[in-house]
Amino acid sequence: MAATVRNVVYTPRAPVMKGIYSQAVVIDKTVYICGVVGIDVATGQLVPGGVLEETKQALMNMREILKAAGCDYSNVVKTTVLLTDMNDFDDVNKVYKQVFQSHVPARTACQVVALPRGGLVEIEAVAVLGPIIDA
Repeated sequence: MAATVRNVVYTPRAPVMKGIYSQAVVIDKTVYICGVVGIDVATGQLVPGGVLEETKQALMNMREILKAAGCDYSNVVKTTVLLTDMNDFDDVNKVYKQVFQSHVPARTACQVVALPRGGLVEIEAVAVLGPIIDA
């Protein structure tokens, strides 16, 4: 049986928090992106301004990880959005729909008790490398 190649993705343009994890891992043509929070790489702190600003920053951080993996938002096929308050879902959607306009991935949203660094939102994703043709 042939071995599966694993490629660990890293970019200094997205935050790396203390822990044992990778920003993303590529297996074959599938990119598994870790949960991304709204940390500003320059300061190492959550951006101020609440869930809207944290969502914007989390998605900008995700964009940098996607770039490092060789793809972009159009390659994302699934996301999971974790919120500390499900009442923030509409605010997250305001930002989310600006990023995912024509290639809307499947999505799960859940409320959780707490997120790293006291964040309000965390987003993880699965993407596929290469061109995607809609049926």
